[in-house]
Amino acid sequence: MPDLALITAAEISRLAGVTRATVSNWRRRHPDFPAPVGGTETSPAYDLSAVRTWLAARGQLPANSAKDDLRAALRSDAPDSATLGLLPAALAAGLLGPEESKNLIALPDREMLAGLTAAIESRSDQIPGVDDVSVAAQYPDLVRTLLRCVAEDGAVPAAEILVEEHLDETAGGSYPTPAPLVELMASLLSAPDKSYPARVLDPACGSGGLLVAAGKRGATQLYAQDVVTGQAALAAITIATTLPEAQLDVRVGDSLRADAFPGLLADAVLCAPPYGERDWGNEELAYDPRWIFALPPKSESELAWLQHCLSHTQQGGTVIMLMPPATAERAAGRRIRAELLRSGTLRAVIALPVGAAPPLHISLHLWLLHRDPTSPGQNVLFIDTAETDGRPTGDTGTRRAATDWHRLSTVVLDSWREYDLRPDAFDALPGTARTVPVVELLNEAVDLTPARHVRVTAAPTQPEELAATAHAVRDRLRRAAAGLTALSGGQNWPPAGAEPQTWRQATIADLLRGDALSLVRAPTIGRRAADSTRPETSSTRTLTVQDVLTRRPASGPIDHAGDEIKIEAGDVILPELLHHGRSVARVADTADAGQLLGRHLHLLRPDPTRFDPWFLAGFLAAEENLNAAASGTSIVRVDVRRLRIPLLPTSEQHRYAMAFRRLHTIRVAADLANRLADETARVLSAGLTEGALLPPETAT
Repeated sequence: MPDLALITAAEISRLAGVTRATVSNWRRRHPDFPAPVGGTETSPAYDLSAVRTWLAARGQLPANSAKDDLRAALRSDAPDSATLGLLPAALAAGLLGPEESKNLIALPDREMLAGLTAAIESRSDQIPGVDDVSVAAQYPDLVRTLLRCVAEDGAVPAAEILVEEHLDETAGGSYPTPAPLVELMASLLSAPDKSYPARVLDPACGSGGLLVAAGKRGATQLYAQDVVTGQAALAAITIATTLPEAQLDVRVGDSLRADAFPGLLADAVLCAPPYGERDWGNEELAYDPRWIFALPPKSESELAWLQHCLSHTQQGGTVIMLMPPATAERAAGRRIRAELLRSGTLRAVIALPVGAAPPLHISLHLWLLHRDPTSPGQNVLFIDTAETDGRPTGDTGTRRAATDWHRLSTVVLDSWREYDLRPDAFDALPGTARTVPVVELLNEAVDLTPARHVRVTAAPTQPEELAATAHAVRDRLRRAAAGLTALSGGQNWPPAGAEPQTWRQATIADLLRGDALSLVRAPTIGRRAADSTRPETSSTRTLTVQDVLTRRPASGPIDHAGDEIKIEAGDVILPELLHHGRSVARVADTADAGQLLGRHLHLLRPDPTRFDPWFLAGFLAAEENLNAAASGTSIVRVDVRRLRIPLLPTSEQHRYAMAFRRLHTIRVAADLANRLADETARVLSAGLTEGALLPPETAT
């Protein structure tokens, strides 16, 4: 008898689109609910087939997406050890394209597998960790399900499902790098008068985002290594499907202990290494030739990664690393920091705002280094972007401001490129960017924290000028606060009755089938149109995830990707990922119309005769709705097709729509008041501490 496919209570809640509490109630109240067949007393497991039958009989089983079908097929048809062997099939199908994949699905098993075999064999050596490429031939039904998933969602989402069971060995201290930061790091390798580096290495590649960004800008030979088999395999598929013409070499292994590329000298290295590792091989690697400045202390694994990256960079090449702030000041790394300065290797240190990238409670740094410069610089550029963060999100339950990546990237790139052209004649940006002579940095501490060198004392402010500024910002704050008070008052919101109202609901998948709305997403990154020379007008921008979360106008640059999606008024836009467990749905207005849809956003275009967009947005963004349709741990994705919407008459929808629109207006007003409160406090505090203002007289 074959092994049963098992499912936990949490997975049942996601399958049915309900909460965990609802599943617990079903177990207690319905004698016919399937009995546990495995697991433990505290975490029972159930037969997936029996659960699906029970849910279907009660009308609680939503329409499956292709990803749901693939997960279910993997659970029932193939052992975990075989899932990696299906990765070449996912890659082959992704390169064939959706239409060819659909044509293969319609063929008998033998012809379907024959159509994939050549592509699988030619690509299998690109995916590390795949030892048996014959898996596809053993599971034709599973391959067919995989092809459907690739055709509907793409090769990368399908590959993410295949490697899910191979990611739990991820080392501590590893974090995903946000897409805007990936773009910034890759852009720092660009120079106006130089070609982009051809050979680029990432020795801690994760899912390959840094190399994809480098390949989009002109890198043609990409090298990657990661200690986690699933991550390395996912990186290979992500890069190969996005950049099919690039020369790609991805390996599995610990880059410090088992370097997979001995002798490789790349033109540039991009790296976001794991942080805080103590078991990185300090003792066994004590005499390693990579330590050109000094043996890194046990507590300074980041400086081991730094020297590893430099050892793989050709003379004159560039290394860009994402580093924790402690590396810039810890006493244990002082000697290596001093040698980096003396040799002219360290060119710049850039401090990012708190919350720009995980871990979100610290300000990460970017270090820019040159290997064996022919003319060592006499100073180092420090950039502190703490003041470039944007308006508060209002959606996270905290006062942390969302990062304004467009502004931040502009400041960083402009400052770096000016410094790179004229390192000895850089014009400082007060409070943001400044060069410091190396001799001033070679003191007892060798502290490279940007804030200590950038935030120098400014010229004294005239008291009358500052008093006038303070009066103006206080006046704006009073007006904003009055507006917020007026919006939050008014009519009461009465209770619905003794019990909450219930409605007949439909999933987004059901509504899509009924043509009540349509769903679109931005094109896959890296797929460029044949003609990418279309001029970018000043009025056309790309709506980004941060724009949606912060309720600001579209701010992203045009990516010149194929099949760009233009936003229309009345569209409902929802981020693909949950941020701090929450999300927000945006209703596009006339200002959004004509702008382009950014990556990692879902766009729902409702039939206006059947759904009010504000009604739709309000229920789409409900926390319980989102959590029931979400999956993942560190990165939580929302399966938009599983979200549920009440089926109400349009007249009733309009009542809810007006309420949701009022709540949106309150949030916008609160954002403005919050920003003005911060600005008022900053101006008044500066006036007091600089001696330009006096405290108000205490009321008697």
